Amino acid sequence: MTFTGWLRSLVYATSADPFQLRDLAVGLVRQAGDLLRRERSSELQPGTKSTPTDLVTVMDHKAERLIVEALEGQRPDDTILAEEGSSRQGNTGVRWIIDPLDGTVNYFYGIPAYGVSIAAEVDGTIVAGAVYDGMHGAVHEAVLGHGARSNDIPLRCSNASTLAVSLIGTGFAYSAARRAKQGDLIAGLLPAVRDLRRIGAAALDLCAVAGGHLDGFFEHGLQPWDRAAGLLIAAEAGARTARIMDGDEELTMAAAPGIFDELREALGAAQ
Repeated sequence: MTFTGWLRSLVYATSADPFQLRDLAVGLVRQAGDLLRRERSSELQPGTKSTPTDLVTVMDHKAERLIVEALEGQRPDDTILAEEGSSRQGNTGVRWIIDPLDGTVNYFYGIPAYGVSIAAEVDGTIVAGAVYDGMHGAVHEAVLGHGARSNDIPLRCSNASTLAVSLIGTGFAYSAARRAKQGDLIAGLLPAVRDLRRIGAAALDLCAVAGGHLDGFFEHGLQPWDRAAGLLIAAEAGARTARIMDGDEELTMAAAPGIFDELREALGAAQ
């Protein structure tokens, strides 16, 4: 490598430019998504994590290893927060938040609603994100302040203005006790909306809000890797987003601006 090339690679490895971070995230979710599609087999060697219903497979770990090894090679001093444990502390102010397989239960059962989510955070602010959509082979992405796109086509949330005729997405926890509370909440919400959808992958739900395929989405208890990239993409597509402490749990919301307040009120969430 020439001195100029070495210097360029050094600058890239420490740069916090959101567009460079976005480009890297896009490339990595595509690579991991290709791996998940290409190597899926009946021998997924499933295990469990927080509860017996909280699945993890060998492919979760393979996809995470691919992403983390690529980041270690290209940006060795960044911080990494990854769902399956490949986390490390860095010193550049850049943190990568990684979900190598969002929708593991769907993936295990052969339901194609799964994805890969990578967000880049600089000094505590999410500035870039990308989500691979396994069903459509698409990549949704965004840079803070510069809009959101899906396969280079701009994304825009819906213009819904009335909750009663809105399609709302949600997700359920793995804890039985928490699910019981979520069931009670949905029982009260269902008469107030057009319908509810439970896709099983929060990153894809948030991207569905970004693309107008859902008018809104809410879920309690999401982890950073579940929401980091998707929440940015939804916001950059014009949706209102929020993370609200609701009792002892955090509620993540994204919705068309015209129904956001009505949905929050229907959920009984604090202002």
